[in-house]
Amino acid sequence: MLVIAGCVVVIASVLAGFVGSGGKIGALIHPYEVLTIGGAALGALLVMSPKKVLLDLVKGVLQCFKGTSFNRSAYEELFKLLYDLFRLARREGLIALEQHVSSSKESEIFKKYPRITSNHHVTEFICGALSPIIEGTVKPEQLPLLLETELKVIEEEHHASVSALTKTADALPGFGIVAAVLGIVITMGAIDGPVEEIGEKVGAALVGTLLGILASYGFAGPLASRMEFLGTAEMKFFRTIAAIMQGFINDLPPKVALDHARRGVSTEYRMPREELDKLFAEVDAS
Repeated sequence: MLVIAGCVVVIASVLAGFVGSGGKIGALIHPYEVLTIGGAALGALLVMSPKKVLLDLVKGVLQCFKGTSFNRSAYEELFKLLYDLFRLARREGLIALEQHVSSSKESEIFKKYPRITSNHHVTEFICGALSPIIEGTVKPEQLPLLLETELKVIEEEHHASVSALTKTADALPGFGIVAAVLGIVITMGAIDGPVEEIGEKVGAALVGTLLGILASYGFAGPLASRMEFLGTAEMKFFRTIAAIMQGFINDLPPKVALDHARRGVSTEYRMPREELDKLFAEVDAS
C-alpha cells in the first residue's frame, strides 16, 4: 500500500505543479512517447538480463507492492517450528528429525507452520542446514562456513535483479532524450507549418524528456531501492536461521539457541523475551 500511495503522490505532485502553473493535462498525453521510452527500456532490460534475473525481477517488483513476508508473524512461526524440531531431537535423538527433514511436505511438524512451508526457499534452507547435522557429516566449526556459502549465493541472486532494475532506471533519462530527439526530427520536417503546430510538436518532444526523467527518479529508482530493503529483510531472516542452527550444533539448549538468535533480529520484528517464552509454552502445550 505504501508503494501505491507513493506512486500516487509522485503523479499528483507533478500534475498539480503543471496545472497550477497554467498547463493543460492534454499537453502531457502523448502515448507514442511512452511507447518509445518504455519499449527501449524493456528491450535494454531483455538484452542485459538472463532469464532467471528477469523472473526474479518480476517477483521482486510484485513483492514491493505486497510488502515483505519476513515480518513479525514469520519470525514467530520460525521460532516455534525450530523449537518444535529441537525439542523432538532432544527427546528422541537427532535421528527422529530425519523423516521431517527428508520429507518436509509430509511432516506433521512443518504442516503446523504454513508461513514457513509456503516459502520453499526457507524450507529448503532449514532442511539443508539440518541434514548434515543429523548425518554427522560436519563439525560445529564447519557449519557456519557451509551456511555462509549458501547465504552468499542467495544474496548475489537478489542483488542481480536489483542491479538490473537500477541500470534500467539510470538509462530511462537517456531514452527520454532519444524520444525528445525523435520529436525534434519530426518538428524539423514540419518547420514551415503553422506556429501552433510547431509548438505542439516541440512540446511533445519535451514530454519525452520529462517522462524519461520522471520514470527514472519517480518510479524505477525508488522501486529498486524498495527491492533492496526487502532483500535485506530476507537476508536477516536467513541469517537468523543460520544463527539458530549454529547454536543447535554447539549443543545449546533449544531455548537458549533461540534466545541468542532473537537478539540479532531487527528491532522492528524482535519479540521480547516474555513473548518468546509464550511461544515456547504454546509449542509445549501442542
